[in-house]
Amino acid sequence: MLRKLTKFDFKITMYYTGKIILGLAFTMVIPLIIALIYKEFDSAMDFIIGILSSVIFGLACMKFMKTDKPPNLFQSMIIAAFSWIFACAFCSIPYYLSGHFESYLDVYFDLMSAFTTTGLALIKNVDHVSNALNMWRHMLTYIGGQGIVVLALAFLIRNTGGAYKIMVGEAKDESLEPSITKTAQNIWIISLVSLFVGTTMAAIAAYYDGLSWDRSILHGSWMFMSAWSTGGFAPCTQNLSFYHSYAFEIIMCLYMVMGSFNFALHYVVWKGNPKELLRNIEIKTFVVTLSITTIFVAWGLSAAGIFTNLNSVLRRGILLVISAHTGTGQMAVYANQLVHSWQPLAYMGICIAMMLGGSAASTAGGFKALRIGIFFKGLIHETKRLILPESAVFKMTFHHIKDQIIESGMVKMAGLIILCYCFIYLFGAVVGVACGYPLGQATFESISAGANVGLTMGVVSPSMPAILKITYIITMWLGRLEFLSIFVLVGSVGLAIGQAFKGGRK
Repeated sequence: MLRKLTKFDFKITMYYTGKIILGLAFTMVIPLIIALIYKEFDSAMDFIIGILSSVIFGLACMKFMKTDKPPNLFQSMIIAAFSWIFACAFCSIPYYLSGHFESYLDVYFDLMSAFTTTGLALIKNVDHVSNALNMWRHMLTYIGGQGIVVLALAFLIRNTGGAYKIMVGEAKDESLEPSITKTAQNIWIISLVSLFVGTTMAAIAAYYDGLSWDRSILHGSWMFMSAWSTGGFAPCTQNLSFYHSYAFEIIMCLYMVMGSFNFALHYVVWKGNPKELLRNIEIKTFVVTLSITTIFVAWGLSAAGIFTNLNSVLRRGILLVISAHTGTGQMAVYANQLVHSWQPLAYMGICIAMMLGGSAASTAGGFKALRIGIFFKGLIHETKRLILPESAVFKMTFHHIKDQIIESGMVKMAGLIILCYCFIYLFGAVVGVACGYPLGQATFESISAGANVGLTMGVVSPSMPAILKITYIITMWLGRLEFLSIFVLVGSVGLAIGQAFKGGRK
């Protein structure tokens, strides 16, 4: 029998959602400090209102919905999906008050894009956004990449019963330590140390590009957070092209790739086992698929005759392949160039790279290298089973942190999630075409939203129809949480509404 959402399910969901919103309220203090340093008093007031609103809501949920019972798997899935809706609503307050958006729908779109590390933006006049709001925009991608539930587990939730189940609901299913709180803290330690190192490297490159020291540090931190979280936001309309720095672009590519790797893989390497990089199925799969898509793009650019030397192919073409494959969305070319100058084979290679994505349990979106590797190994396994005699007994293994046996359930689940991604890519493309956009652009943009990439051919803009904005919000949300927790939320709520309606008719 299907389970509907009960009053207790709602109570425990709101209790943990309150904790998560309270944690996010504390993070707003950082852009508030930036606003005060740069005397951006209007922005400071926006963040004060956002902090107070979030704190009041969080404390109210924790007081009136208090429970000592840990969530079960069903409730954890609901919490993971539900908390993202409220997180976008409360974190959008400084956005909305800034005056840089045409409507609240545009604000919510940008918040979902930030938290899902997509990077598609509807913000107006981004070149004149306050330092505080720019800090908040990039912090949201950074927090979303690590996971807002992971943030709460690391610093707020001490009663960890059921905590691992909540992380699974947020598509973070790697246990780095026996303690789930320790796992969450280690994810953040890795990210914070990388933030310090990456910001320093990017700031030095930006300084030598001509920015002042304080601007270099700000831009370095913003662009690092964008690359590490595979978020794709930038403080300038020109994105990566603004910096005119080969060194800066190399640093960003390095952290795009690192950010797309599994947190468990980072942890194993940190613990002194770099050989895992050579054995891991995700790394092997990523290298193969990156090489194939790079060949497609290089071939297409060569045929089009756009870039006439190796340096320009690397700086414009290959950088975009890496950005697409890691799900980052940072661009060194303009959307109009993709539409009018790139040969179809080149942007088909970009589309494939976006669809494939990075590693599982990372900040990247898309199919994920682990699923692709398992799916193809499972296909080889089934082919061998049909070729060999029926009496033959054999097994196929893969290495991901440890040697594991491929089971039919793994292959089916990998195939199911890949199929779900294909559906939202197709769904977004159909809505885009129905709104009057060309098939190629609509498909490109739909894949970018559903795979949480953020590259654009110009479809995403404040002027696009509201139905398309809502479609992309939903596909970004589905793609980031990898479907299951949202299916549970929608299914249970739908069942409860259906039974209530049926009871009312009686």
